[in-house]
Amino acid sequence: MTTGNLRDLYQQVILERYKKPKFRGVTAPVHRHQRGHNPSCGDTIELTVQLDGTGDRIEEVRFEGEGCAIAMASADLMAEAMRGKTTAEALDMVQRFQTMMQGKAEFSTEHRKLNVMQGVSQFPVRIKCATLTWHTLKAALEASTQPTEFVSNE
Repeated sequence: MTTGNLRDLYQQVILERYKKPKFRGVTAPVHRHQRGHNPSCGDTIELTVQLDGTGDRIEEVRFEGEGCAIAMASADLMAEAMRGKTTAEALDMVQRFQTMMQGKAEFSTEHRKLNVMQGVSQFPVRIKCATLTWHTLKAALEASTQPTEFVSNE
């Protein structure tokens, strides 16, 4: 695929997920809850996580919030990718996403949809937009049932 085609795909996926998110809302029940904020641009995200009966596997992630197309698309793609993952697998994916944003990795076939976010790495000032929801999920999974006030990716 040419660079132009990749850029077009990146833009198409971002806009599609921004305009018609599949995972906007609140989980029922809520086992983890965390808010995130990007002070440099004003993006805010509020994640809820539903875990299975053992508390170790993610059944669903939902989000609410306001922000740019990149932040909201990243949240929607992340929520989709986390379904069925153990908390350890999810935390590994958070780390892989952050590494991908540095241009050092990408996801395997199973999660190749996430690779479209690599286009953000061409715009360093926007990386925080893409990673906000991932930082927020990490905090939610590492915390007890009580969230910290806000997670910031700065």
